Amino acid sequence: MPVTEGLNLAMMLTESGIIDNAVNELMMRPQLIMAAESNPGIKAAMKSQIMKWRGQVHQRITKVSVEERFHQEIELYQTASKWDAEYFTEHVKDVVKKLEGHSAFYFKAKTLLEREYQKHNPMFQSYFCNQWYQHLTQALTEAQLAELEQHKEQLLADLYQRIETMRHMEEVTGEGDEKKAGRLWDMAKAKLTKTDVSTLKAMAAFLKKNSGLREIAEKLGRMASEVDDPNKERVRSEDLKMVEERSDNVTDDIVGIHESDDLSKLLPNEAMFLAYPELEVVFYKHLVDKRLMNYRVQGAQRKLRRVKAYKRQTKQVEQEKGPFIVCIDASGSMNGFPEQCAKALAYGLMQIALAEDRDCYVIMFSTQQITYELTRQDGLSEVLNFLSYSFHGGTDLGPVLDQSIELMLSEKYQNADLIVLSDFIAPSQPEAMMKRIQKLKDNRNRFHAVNFSKYGNPELMTIFDHCWSYHPSKLGRLLKWR
Repeated sequence: MPVTEGLNLAMMLTESGIIDNAVNELMMRPQLIMAAESNPGIKAAMKSQIMKWRGQVHQRITKVSVEERFHQEIELYQTASKWDAEYFTEHVKDVVKKLEGHSAFYFKAKTLLEREYQKHNPMFQSYFCNQWYQHLTQALTEAQLAELEQHKEQLLADLYQRIETMRHMEEVTGEGDEKKAGRLWDMAKAKLTKTDVSTLKAMAAFLKKNSGLREIAEKLGRMASEVDDPNKERVRSEDLKMVEERSDNVTDDIVGIHESDDLSKLLPNEAMFLAYPELEVVFYKHLVDKRLMNYRVQGAQRKLRRVKAYKRQTKQVEQEKGPFIVCIDASGSMNGFPEQCAKALAYGLMQIALAEDRDCYVIMFSTQQITYELTRQDGLSEVLNFLSYSFHGGTDLGPVLDQSIELMLSEKYQNADLIVLSDFIAPSQPEAMMKRIQKLKDNRNRFHAVNFSKYGNPELMTIFDHCWSYHPSKLGRLLKWR
């Protein structure tokens, strides 16, 4: 076997179809078929995950050949196969000795060597190397199949876990659109306990009963589409418009005399040729040659024409929506109903982010900051950790605004929505902070505030583009919960 063939042995095995067979076998599992048929979004996400696994496992089982147990034997095989027959006969015993304890081919090789001592065969080297090559092929195939089977079982366990998690999430969120279901599938790696499901159900119920919070979340979700892009202010348009054109066929004015064959505009003296039989032929000759004297007329004719022009755009430009950055005041003064509202509003924004293919980050702040990324691969774990966080400490708005501004300066956070959920019982921000925020506003980022207290600092509200106050009376809250 040539050296290059030996080096590419593992690659040839992976391309023999064993991986494709494993993928087909996976996709024919009844549980996976039922899950895929339940929602097109889940079907697409599941297929994408399996195809990604296919690429990863291809790389992993190819590396089986570079493991020490195969790498040394392949190198030894390549070396021995290049020797001439005489040198091979002299050193084959050393080759067999090196195989002892490292290769299952050792016993077969020892038997072949003993036979060779009894009967010298000029084709011994070729036969020996051929048997060795077949052993290497079989050993690599078995090792790759074992590796493939291990990864396949891991993938199946992950897929079944996601199906179970999606079933629980349907109880919480109800049926959603395809894109939302697909992103939930990506987040569904986390295993949900009964307590987790109860927590999510309670939060969804709280958000449903507090319709004011739900309306704020929906309004925040729409705002990214309601901003004009300054780079797209003028657009090319094409409209139908009535225009006037000058025409010789409209008899508005007589502007002169010219030669033509139009009898309707004939000068009276030209008709005199018809009064004399001997001149009649001259009239017809002038008519054929278009030399009859005619009145020249001209006027304006109106007609519809498509007119192309650049004009200022009157409707909002459809543009890519950036992520949500939700800064939640986790100070002790937010305990109780404000804490529930803040968590429910963040949960509602996460639902919108999933449906609109946006990211959603939560930064809990008091005397320190804790960041949760609710829409990443293990986002459900992040959501549950966030919902279980207890509010305590004091309010320090400055550091969290600094952190958010640093995030929004990057390209990923263009057209982002920053939402601060707090009681705003805190000191005003310095002028330098106001200037940094204004610069981000000029770059289409938006700053929002939801105030959960009647006693918030009004000067802090001037930082934000939009402010909502949500602090219903205790009587109103009791009526809502009934």
